[in-house]
Amino acid sequence: MSLLAFQKYMQVQLRQQSRLSLAQLQYTGDWLNRLYQGGYWRKVEMYLVPAIRQAAPPADGLLDGLLNELNGLNHVALESINVVQQRAGAAIDHSELQAGQLCAAIDAFCAALLQRLEKEERELFALARKVIVGEAWFAIAYQFLAHDARAQEARRGKAQVLPFVLPVPLPAPGTPAGAAETAGSDGTSADDTLAAVPAMQQPLRAQA
Repeated sequence: MSLLAFQKYMQVQLRQQSRLSLAQLQYTGDWLNRLYQGGYWRKVEMYLVPAIRQAAPPADGLLDGLLNELNGLNHVALESINVVQQRAGAAIDHSELQAGQLCAAIDAFCAALLQRLEKEERELFALARKVIVGEAWFAIAYQFLAHDARAQEARRGKAQVLPFVLPVPLPAPGTPAGAAETAGSDGTSADDTLAAVPAMQQPLRAQA
């Protein structure tokens, strides 16, 4: 879902653009790297694949071939990230990347990881159900839960709660000075106040 949402978002943002800024390239590269790291270091890689290797017969050609295919798809996704990062570095020298090229790199990245996920679902998990039996599944489940607990604790440690102060809306033309200060006491709702706050600019809008 994250891959498809990112792919759709980027296509919408880049559809009307011919050239991109360095900030946009860096933003895209950062997001691709997050998605890649989130896939490569997933619990499947860390816990399920080693368990399959341990349970499968020695020199299992089917398993080795499947894992090689999955690693190959990872490599394709990584190459797409490298393309974006290299173009971002070149942009420092006043060269620009066509939006179409960036879309192609994003599509290649998403296609590779989506294909990997499909092969996991249809082939890797099916193989796991054949070779892993009994209490080994409980050990894998415990590793999954412990991994989630550590990740959640890490997020809590990094989280910073900042106070939110509702901005005071600017008075409309012709409004006497001090009238805005009485907003809220005359029945104005919080929704009305929020409506006066300008919408945030999309991060990938082309700027002059």
